[in-house]
Amino acid sequence: MRIWDIKPECLCREHLLGEHRELHAIWNILTKGKKGYSRHPETLRWAGKLKALYAVHDDIVAEMKERGYRHNSPLDKREATGQSKQTDYVDTPDRQIQILRSKNCSCKL
Repeated sequence: MRIWDIKPECLCREHLLGEHRELHAIWNILTKGKKGYSRHPETLRWAGKLKALYAVHDDIVAEMKERGYRHNSPLDKREATGQSKQTDYVDTPDRQIQILRSKNCSCKL
C-alpha cells in the first residue's frame, strides 16, 4: 500500500493505476471507517489530510486522462477535509525514487 510523493506523469502505467486503486482504498478507510489496512503507516499518514489526498487524486486523474484512460470513480469533495498538504512520509521522496528505480519498470525518474 503506497501513495507516491512523485508527480503522476513520472509513473509507469502499473504504478499510476496501482496508486489510484490504493488511494481509493485509503480514502474509503478514512471516510467510511473501513477496517482493512486502517493501521497501515501509509493510511495513518493521510489521517486528517483528506484535502491533500483529494488533490493527489485530482493529479492522478489528470494524468490518467492525459494517457487516454477513462476515470469513473470520483471522490466526494465534501469529504476532503483537514490539511491540504502532506508533510509526513513513510519513505522520503528521494527514497521513493530509489525504490521505483529498483523495480526496473518504465517510470520516468
